[in-house]
Amino acid sequence: MSDPKTTLVMPGRKFSVNRIVKRAVQMVAGTALGAVTIGAVMVLNGLLSGKGTTLQWVHYWLGFIQRPEILVTMLITAMSTVLFVYWQRDKEGRR
Repeated sequence: MSDPKTTLVMPGRKFSVNRIVKRAVQMVAGTALGAVTIGAVMVLNGLLSGKGTTLQWVHYWLGFIQRPEILVTMLITAMSTVLFVYWQRDKEGRR
């Protein structure tokens, strides 16, 4: 049983991929965006509070992001969000 192809749009390019691959890429992208957002908040917090240097706060962020429970929480959040959006879109399409 072949999985139908769908279009994955990346900056400047379009790819024809399986739905599972597209969802996995979207989950990783959501996780990466979450990590960058957390990093920006941590670094800005350090700069605004005047405690430590920017490089020191980047090291704190890397230490935080690399913890397994944090990565798993981010991946589960991204996965549930992507799956919910697809499920909801499929339900709306059947009306």
